[in-house]
Formats: sequence, C-alpha cells, structure tokens
Amino acid sequence: MNRKTALITGASSGLGLEFAKIYSREGYDLVIVARNADRLNELKTELENSYHNTVYVCAQDLSEQDAAEKVFDYTVENNITIHTLVNNAGFGDFGNFWEIDPERQKNLMQVNVVALVLLTRAFLPGMIERGEGRVLNVSSLASFMGGPRMPLYYASKGFILQFSEALSEETKGTGVSVTVLLPGPTATGFEQAAQMKNSKMFTLLKPASAQAVAEAGYKASIKGKPLMYHRYTKIVNIAARLSPRCLVRKTAKIING
Repeated sequence: MNRKTALITGASSGLGLEFAKIYSREGYDLVIVARNADRLNELKTELENSYHNTVYVCAQDLSEQDAAEKVFDYTVENNITIHTLVNNAGFGDFGNFWEIDPERQKNLMQVNVVALVLLTRAFLPGMIERGEGRVLNVSSLASFMGGPRMPLYYASKGFILQFSEALSEETKGTGVSVTVLLPGPTATGFEQAAQMKNSKMFTLLKPASAQAVAEAGYKASIKGKPLMYHRYTKIVNIAARLSPRCLVRKTAKIING
C-alpha cells in the first residue's frame, strides 16, 4: 500500500507536535521540520514505534532565507512525494514595534510569511499536476484585527488568512484543497515564547488544548473546508467586522496587555 506523506513545519512542539501525532495515527508517513534536530529525532522514534510509519527528519531553521528551498530539495533528494503540507511554524513577539529587536522582527516575517509562501509555492504545482493534495495553513484569531504591541504577528496572521482564502478559490476543481485554521489562544507555550504569559489574552480567555485545535484543523483539511474557526473565533470575526475599527484595535491593545 502506498502511504501518503504529510510535511509538517514547527513539528517539534505545540500544534506541530499534535499534527504529527494525528497524521501518523491516520496512516501517513511524515516529513517533520523544525530547528531542533535532537527533538525531531526523538519524535521520529516515538512515532515510528507507535504507528509503524516512516518519519523523515528535516532539521531546518525557517528563518533562513533559503529555508524553503532546502526543505523542498530534501524531499526531492529523498524521493518523497508530499500529499499534504501543514504550514504550522510561526512565532510572535510582544512589545512596542520600535523597541523590539529588529533581527527578531525580520525572523518573524521570514518564518510566519515568507517560508509559508515559498513552501506552498514549491509543493503546490506537484499537487496540481497529480490532481490531489492538501495545504493546511495555521492562522489565528489575530488575523481579524490590528494588534497593538504585537503588530507584526497580527499582520502576519492576517496575511495567512487572505492568502489561504485566495488559494482555496484558485484551486477549486483541481483535486487540491487549501484550508486555513483560525484558533484562539491555545496552550502551546506560545505565550512564554512571545513574552506575554501575563497577557489578558491568556488570563481572561481560557486557552484550548493543542490537541483539540490540531484535530479540528486535520478534520477540516480532510473535508476540504476553506476556513476552520475554532470555538468562539467565528464570533470574534463577526464582531470585529461589525465594530468600528478604532474600537477593535483599542480592545486588542487592552487584551494584549
């Protein structure tokens, strides 16, 4: 039996780790991508022992300019056909725009936007040619508004939403689907990495489990749904669309802390 292969970025922790478990459980082979080779190799052993699939480790820092090319080349060199691309990798940072380390800002844009676009551009033509495939992009509740004190993160997630919606429409009738996942706060360790563990985003809004969010994303992708809201995020989207923009951004500023 020819098994399908899913490539998952940011697979060493959080949502990416849960996606890796889910796709393994569902019979996929994997290419797992993240910076930490040791953690990826541990995960490879864990998944292969549990699910008897084949897991390829591609240790790659997606903040490097040629990261997407290196990941694509890895699949070509190993003769791996990618059926499903899960663009999960991403991070945020907290603080006034003019005070945040510019190198970290550049890396955020490279990981959250550039790598996602270039990976999609690299793998999508093959999917179209074969007449089957899926792309699952992870956006956020943050995509619905401007986010004071996290302006680049919010903007990057807005980009992912609109980019994914456009591709979903473009690929209709090709056998390929593009889904964008729109979770709210999720217990992934994001808040510590973004230095916002005391933010009202995580103290007022109870985070969902990473497993539940990943399950929802997987099921939506399998069904070929363009959009997957999780929990209350559809209500937030409607509220943001109907409210004055000045109120939306002020609310975001308060919630972000």
